[in-house]
Amino acid sequence: MDIYLSWRRPSWMRMRTTSGVRWLLATFILLYLMNQVNSQERGASHHLKCTTNNLQTWDCSWRAPLGAGRGTLYEVCVEDRPRFCYQSEKTNINIPALSPGDHEITVNPLHEFGYSMSKLIINEKDVSLIPSTPEILNLSADFSTSTLYLKWNDKGSIFSNHSNVIWEIKILRKESMELIKSVRYNTTLNGKDTVHHWSWTSDLPLECAVHHLAIRYYIDCLFPGHKEWSAWSPVKNISWIPDSQNRVYPQDKVILVGSDITFCCVSQEKVLLAQIGQKKCPLIHLDGENVAIKIHNISVSANSGTNVVFITERDMLGTVVFAGYPPDRPQKLTCETHDLKAIVCRWNPGRPTALVGPRNTSYNLSESFSGKYVRFQGVEAFMNESYQLLFQMLPNQEIYNFTLNAHNPLGWSESTLLVNITERVSPHTPTSFRVKDINSTAVTLSWHLPGNFTKINLLCQVAIKKANSIQEPRNITVKGAESSSYLVAVNKLNPYTIYTFRIRCSSETFWKWSKWSIEKQHLTTEAIPSKGPDTWREWSSDGKNLIVYWKPLPINEANGKILSYNVSCSSDEETQSLSEILDPQHKAEIQLDKDKNDYIISVVAKNSVGSSPPSKIASMEIPNDNLKVEQAVGMEKRIVLTWHPDPNMTCDYVVKWCNLSHSEPCLMDWRKVPSNSTETVIESDQFLPGVRYHFFLYGCRNQGYQLLRSIVGYIEELAPIVAPNFTVEDTSADSILVKWENIPVDQLRGFLRGYLFYFEKGERDTSKMRDFDSGRSDIKVKNITDISQKTLRIADLQGKTSYRLVLRAYTDGGMGPEKSMFVVTKENSVGLIIAILIPVAVAVLVGVVTSILCYRKREWIKETFYPDIPNPENCKALQFQKSVCEGTSAPKTLEMNPCTPNNVEVLETRSTLPKIEDTEIISPIAERPEESSDAEPENHVVVSYCPPIIEEEIPNPAADEAVGTSQVIYIDIQSMYQPQAKPDEEQEVDPAVGAGYKPQMRLPIQLAVGETAAEEDLDKTAGYRPQANVNAWNLVSPDSPRSTDSNSEIVSFGSPCSINSRQFLIPPRDEDSPKSNGGGWSFTNFFQNKPND
Repeated sequence: MDIYLSWRRPSWMRMRTTSGVRWLLATFILLYLMNQVNSQERGASHHLKCTTNNLQTWDCSWRAPLGAGRGTLYEVCVEDRPRFCYQSEKTNINIPALSPGDHEITVNPLHEFGYSMSKLIINEKDVSLIPSTPEILNLSADFSTSTLYLKWNDKGSIFSNHSNVIWEIKILRKESMELIKSVRYNTTLNGKDTVHHWSWTSDLPLECAVHHLAIRYYIDCLFPGHKEWSAWSPVKNISWIPDSQNRVYPQDKVILVGSDITFCCVSQEKVLLAQIGQKKCPLIHLDGENVAIKIHNISVSANSGTNVVFITERDMLGTVVFAGYPPDRPQKLTCETHDLKAIVCRWNPGRPTALVGPRNTSYNLSESFSGKYVRFQGVEAFMNESYQLLFQMLPNQEIYNFTLNAHNPLGWSESTLLVNITERVSPHTPTSFRVKDINSTAVTLSWHLPGNFTKINLLCQVAIKKANSIQEPRNITVKGAESSSYLVAVNKLNPYTIYTFRIRCSSETFWKWSKWSIEKQHLTTEAIPSKGPDTWREWSSDGKNLIVYWKPLPINEANGKILSYNVSCSSDEETQSLSEILDPQHKAEIQLDKDKNDYIISVVAKNSVGSSPPSKIASMEIPNDNLKVEQAVGMEKRIVLTWHPDPNMTCDYVVKWCNLSHSEPCLMDWRKVPSNSTETVIESDQFLPGVRYHFFLYGCRNQGYQLLRSIVGYIEELAPIVAPNFTVEDTSADSILVKWENIPVDQLRGFLRGYLFYFEKGERDTSKMRDFDSGRSDIKVKNITDISQKTLRIADLQGKTSYRLVLRAYTDGGMGPEKSMFVVTKENSVGLIIAILIPVAVAVLVGVVTSILCYRKREWIKETFYPDIPNPENCKALQFQKSVCEGTSAPKTLEMNPCTPNNVEVLETRSTLPKIEDTEIISPIAERPEESSDAEPENHVVVSYCPPIIEEEIPNPAADEAVGTSQVIYIDIQSMYQPQAKPDEEQEVDPAVGAGYKPQMRLPIQLAVGETAAEEDLDKTAGYRPQANVNAWNLVSPDSPRSTDSNSEIVSFGSPCSINSRQFLIPPRDEDSPKSNGGGWSFTNFFQNKPND
């Protein structure tokens, strides 16, 4: 509510004033306003507030002014048209609802001095709509379902207009009144008092705690003012009066799987433990000792339910809960009849509910047209199992409208079906099924079919099957019979054939077939054979006998059991008939002259009923000179033969084939082809892969047969099973000639396409043969595609080498096995000769070149390797007469025996040379024998000389200076290997030490001053000096260990040495000479000449 105060501004205030005057004026106005306010607070009413609860009247109230006493009378006037006033002793008053807009209301305290009248402005927008407090008519409970039922009156009669109402309901629990739920509920006010009902199911059983309930409401209508909630109604409560026993709630509860549920225990004792199944649960404390447990998302229970247990200090309390599912909508609901007497309805219950016993699902099948129903109480079924109900058919009713209801404690569902039952006939299985003969091609079938089918026609299907053939169905329509016995005829059968019959039936409109009846086998009666046997003939090799062949008639042509055959032949001149041939013989031999007449052969088959038409064939064969043997390969146990059309062929074509491995005559089977055909497919279970067959195509012309084509072929080619036998015909140093044989036809198993010949180096004793298919480079392969070739020469081989030879044959079916052989090539003689001649020629060439070189360098070689060595035996200076020395009968040149020579010729040459070093002394006897005897030197002195036995004196050269000096020096052999003495030391040599042979290698010659001789004269003085002691010779080489190990300084090694050589001389060969005790040998001895040996 707004209060409006108006006042009029004085006219003098409109004048222009100065700023000081304005300030004084504002102060005055402020003081005036404060005075007015104080006067109102002291003596005026204010704060007018109006509410309504029915939109018809307003309840307006104000606050009494200060100082107003109780019992003050107020006059309230509404300045409206017309103006009306009210008096009241209270500070509120009910007035009719005012029209929209502002209204002035004056409140005047009467009989009160000092109090002024209050003027207030009120508008409909300032009015609040507050409904009256609602009242609960009834609050009840269903403890079995824990449901509260609330009933109250909306008092809608006080509202003239329709309005929407929102009710708020709050539920409180326990003595402490804890708010657990607040629900809003919408209704509509229609101008009448309406009683409303509302229910709520508690999650906690109502027996467990006190439940309180209160309501209020809010009117949602077209009202411009403020709208507020009503006050809460008085609280109502529901409580359970417990008995003296402790209980657990709820008892035997059925609940939906996955739901939440609360169990409580009302107990006077303290509860220690609670569990569901084997799972412990936390306790929720309620009033007193009561407790509860909360189960979330409960799982499906077993058929016996799930136990809930509370344990107190002295007792154990519990209950059982059943968690399951509501029934599914019945699935695949179908209704049919088997006999038009009762209707069978079947359905699938769907998902199992997990509820059994009294909690199981019950089904009601009701028919809406007749109002009848049947009830089904079945056991719990597993998935995909079906239920069924029988509903008795009503007379003269064909259309039925069925409704199937499913119900259990957790819910319900239903399915409907509208059906014309005459179109849903599925008869029972036919019984008493029998078969009887009419003739050889027809029988009658009879059976019994339970049911009343007089109003419909039946469609029956007869299944006819004979051996080695597919089943033949035949549909037959019969009129429904009241006696349920039926009879039909079946014809178009084959004589003397075993048939298997069975039957099933349905309605003519067809819904379902019945089950098949039992099978019945039946053999039809015999009839005359419909055709003659298929015949062929072959002439014997001598052309005098004709062999007639025929095939057994098939069952569908024999029409019975063939007992015998009649064979006859006829010509222009005669007719010959043979005796009756009993079955199963299918061959006859007739003596005929091939070159004399042409015959017609006739064969007739007979059974118990009669004889077949005759089969005729001509005996004449027309020659064909241009015949070639062809090759062909089939596939999948068949071969296709084609030929060009021939207008001369008037009868038919005959294809004959046989196995080439069989002996003559070549006949395995034959087939006749019409004369207008140009191809045929030969197929037989007797055809085997890898077997060669011979096919002959005959054409019939002028009652004779001519061979048109001769074909050799296989149904399927395979690889050969053996390898060709091969031998080595010839072997050389660089080639091998191999020859092989043909593979037999039955082992070849295909058309030979060639040979593969492998060869490689290899030994026979190799532990493991290597595979030729590995593609190695050391294996040589030759592919022989000319199958007429039977030899092969392998060239470019190595001599005296082992080779492994392998031969394999192959067809289009694959590669055959291998056969191997090891062959060693011969030695290459030319190569051997060349290998010998080349080294010999090289050696000869080297020898020739060496000889030439040696010849041209002979002097150098001689001087280097073997200079001339004098032979002591030819030395005249050492040849003594027998009388010279005593004690020996023969002269011994080198023996040092005491003797008295008669004379010694010493050739001395005086030389004035001061010194001669390394002078080569040449024996005058060996080099110049003639000169030494003929040419006498100028100074030739003959002296008498007898050498001492051991000692020798070296004359002092100084004593003979005036007359010249001739000095002979003997050098011991050991001195050859001693170091050369200096000139000063040589004069001090003991004469006794120098005994023995002294070759003149280095001659220290002292010559007289003033006298010299020519060099050629000095050479003439050279010669041998025999050793003093021959027995002192040691034939061991100076380099031998025996010589080096000896400590004797006076022993002479070996034979005497030449004056120009360090090699030993050969001692004389006589029995008295000393024996060599060492095998000394030197390379120079090899080149030594022995001319006088």
